[in-house]
Amino acid sequence: LRSLHNQRLYLAVFAAVLGNFSFGFALVYPSPVIPALEAHPNPALRLDQHTASWFGSVFTLGAAAGGLSTMLLNDLLGRKLSIMFSAVPSALGLALLAGAQGFSMLLLGRILTGYAGGVTSASIPVYISEISHPGVRGMLGACPQIMAVLGSLILYALGKYLCGLVLDWRWLAVAGQVPVLIMITLLCFMPNSPRFLLSQGKEDEALRSLCWLRGKDTDYAREYEQMKDSVRKQSQKVSFAELKDPFIYKPILIAVGMRFLQQLSGVTCVLVYLQSIFKKTSVILKPEYDAALVGLVRLLSVAIAAVSMDRAGRKILLFVSAAAMLVSNLTMGLYVHFLPTSQNGTAANRTLVSSASLPAEPTNYITLIPLLATMFFIMGYAMGWGPITWLLMSEILPLKARGVASGLCVVVSWLTAFTLTQFFLRVVDNFGLEVPFLFFAIICAGNILFTGCCVPETKGRSLEQIEAFFRTGRRSFMR
Repeated sequence: LRSLHNQRLYLAVFAAVLGNFSFGFALVYPSPVIPALEAHPNPALRLDQHTASWFGSVFTLGAAAGGLSTMLLNDLLGRKLSIMFSAVPSALGLALLAGAQGFSMLLLGRILTGYAGGVTSASIPVYISEISHPGVRGMLGACPQIMAVLGSLILYALGKYLCGLVLDWRWLAVAGQVPVLIMITLLCFMPNSPRFLLSQGKEDEALRSLCWLRGKDTDYAREYEQMKDSVRKQSQKVSFAELKDPFIYKPILIAVGMRFLQQLSGVTCVLVYLQSIFKKTSVILKPEYDAALVGLVRLLSVAIAAVSMDRAGRKILLFVSAAAMLVSNLTMGLYVHFLPTSQNGTAANRTLVSSASLPAEPTNYITLIPLLATMFFIMGYAMGWGPITWLLMSEILPLKARGVASGLCVVVSWLTAFTLTQFFLRVVDNFGLEVPFLFFAIICAGNILFTGCCVPETKGRSLEQIEAFFRTGRRSFMR
């Protein structure tokens, strides 16, 4: 109980998840900026449909590259130093976006901020999982998603005032530098993961780290011995021959599968093109207000997941999450399909990006349906398939493969996201907005099946117990 009340643990988690705040901020950066750049007077910066598609999607390519490099960085530098390293490309990318004089600078800035996001996506969940007490690991494991959502919400709020109303859109990138500087400063005083230090043979330093995280008046020595025994059994790096071992490949396949299905559900497309989608469907409020409202719902939903994850369990939240996303995607697809063309106008029904110049005034209150469906989708995603996929990735991966496998999960995730965001606008132009949403609905039905068949319940279990379950296949370790 004293371990749970040690405030140093929560300070270390807060310092780390500031990287997720920057990630969420940078991910949805195109949402308010694309409409501003479509009407930019400078031809070098003005976006059309093709360039807007690349501006929105190239972030995910950078994130995939970041995840790929983290396969080495996590085991070479450690979890904490990998997070600190992400501040360099993040700061450079935001500086390029703030001072962009042409489309190439915009793309390079997006790639660099995406790279930083890929590094943090693969490092922060692992760091938090390895330093957390089992009793609060679910709650703390949801913190990266909470901070990413908060970063997106702050971006939407600032976008309302900085994109053409008070200041230039460039100030959005300047504002994004603040959390990066705070993160790098705080992490200088935080310990590294005890499990990583043990894997490097630094036993004294690992003991001091665990003492700092749990408190001197706690039974941290017993937990230290359990960690030490687990690390001793996995002292060697994973080899290709060991990949045939179910203890290695099963958790990796589950983690990669969850990241793949999470992106196929369409969340990145919705977040990146949120304001454009609302303009196309002529939602009753202004698109920037709708985006901020959706961001607020997302934040509240992740907070609910954080509170309930260690009580209700991971699997039940995944089931509820996938069902909510299925209903909302299906509703959105059917709404767009059966909406009369006169509702939004033929031109608005055929394109997404170019609709920035069209009026967004609704003709009746039926246009609330896209807003409510999107809010329900984001709520469902944020309660389960958003935070839990990252948490389970860090929980079920074996220690000897955790650094490499977490990087692999991020690579798969963001390559999938890039493909979807790159082709989303083209599919909408050629087949209509309903087609991608109906596809996302089918994927969400598959998410329900995947959860029931493949995902283990890890609530209240130590990382050592979870490893023992995959090593032996005996569910008694999970009871």
